Amino acid sequence: MNLITLRTQFERWLQRQWQHRGVWAWTMAPFALLFGLILKLRALRFQYVHPSHRQIKIPILVVGNIYIGGTGKTPVVIALVKQLRAFGWQPGVISRGYGTHIGDHPLVGQGMVDAKMFGDEPSLITHETGAPIAVHPNRHQACLDLLTQFPQINLVISDDGLQHLRLPRDIELVVQDVRGTGNGWLLPAGPLREPVSRLRDADALLTRTDDAPLQEKKQSTLLAVTHHHNSNLRKTSIFLQICQFRHLSSGRMQDPATFSSSVTSLAVTAVAGIATPEKFFSSLRTIGISPKQVLALPDHFSFEQSPFASLDADVIVLTGKDAIKCQDVTDDRLWVAEVDMRFSDPEFLPWLDHQLRIKASRLCRD
Repeated sequence: MNLITLRTQFERWLQRQWQHRGVWAWTMAPFALLFGLILKLRALRFQYVHPSHRQIKIPILVVGNIYIGGTGKTPVVIALVKQLRAFGWQPGVISRGYGTHIGDHPLVGQGMVDAKMFGDEPSLITHETGAPIAVHPNRHQACLDLLTQFPQINLVISDDGLQHLRLPRDIELVVQDVRGTGNGWLLPAGPLREPVSRLRDADALLTRTDDAPLQEKKQSTLLAVTHHHNSNLRKTSIFLQICQFRHLSSGRMQDPATFSSSVTSLAVTAVAGIATPEKFFSSLRTIGISPKQVLALPDHFSFEQSPFASLDADVIVLTGKDAIKCQDVTDDRLWVAEVDMRFSDPEFLPWLDHQLRIKASRLCRD
């Protein structure tokens, strides 16, 4: 058993522990209390020692989470960039650039950028949307540099950054999945980067339900924990659907029904280097593709050493996040499952547009 497999199995085990208050949670509870104290001290330091000075005069929309790891933030950012354009916005995006080694100055780019330099998620966002993007651990500086190079931007969307206190923000969207808030405890006893009470400051809670909107009863159960914190919290479900398959080397497209039919008699392997690989594998099964084998890789897997040569497969299906790092891989078996994010509430985007316009008007007057 190699290190990748061991890491993947440990992460799955830890996720299971975080769904209830068992031995692991109670053993780690003192460390969670310490973590909570550190969060409070950090917030106080930024409030009193580093008071905010607003240099950016356009709205900043933060898409984040309080549950550690992947909950679907990046697909939400991609969907928002595409759909808010229809309301007249010209968005730019900022990101941390996980796993990259960025110097003193942010990297700014647009369209096809090097995933090794920018990171997989920022590269996917700008590739899918064409939006300008800036990457740096200091998101505030990334925002300033982005606006310097692309002055036509009238909205900045931050991919993650809910906990980045240095970054001013006008709208906060918190993304969760069907795990909700787990056992409700902070790391390491639970999965939360911030306490559930943090939701009182958010503007909307988006619950990712993968392939279809949640039944009303399940939605109510997931959201009940937030009701007493913020009665004005806008709540809606979001879901990802595979909309097409793209052959990586040739670029030719097939709709899900055609692709599913074409691989029925072939040995298909599904590969995912994302936070929750099983979600991807499940989405393939939902549209009638049953992989002969699946390969779950760690989140943000670099693909510097290709795992494909050892796979006994006729067809290999990747996520978009993984495919962006495999542009130079020569393997005719590789296909990319491209997805589309939907909002179950048809009034959500008009509501968001209205809120952003209110913020933009206030910023113009300041």
